[in-house]
Amino acid sequence: MAKRKAAVNIRECVACGCCIKVCPRQAITVPRGIYAEIDEELCIGCGKCAKECPASVITLEVTGQ
Repeated sequence: MAKRKAAVNIRECVACGCCIKVCPRQAITVPRGIYAEIDEELCIGCGKCAKECPASVITLEVTGQ
């Protein structure tokens, strides 16, 4: 079964942290304040981070089968 996971365009991310605030699984961090990183093991693909991102740099990708 295919699953959705969030992905960040690190070249465009402004590290604002808005995505961190809405993630229900605490799957997002902004190490060193450079760009957001998503822990694929924790991400449930809910899309809340993508909706909240003011720079629109988070997308949902289909992974697996």
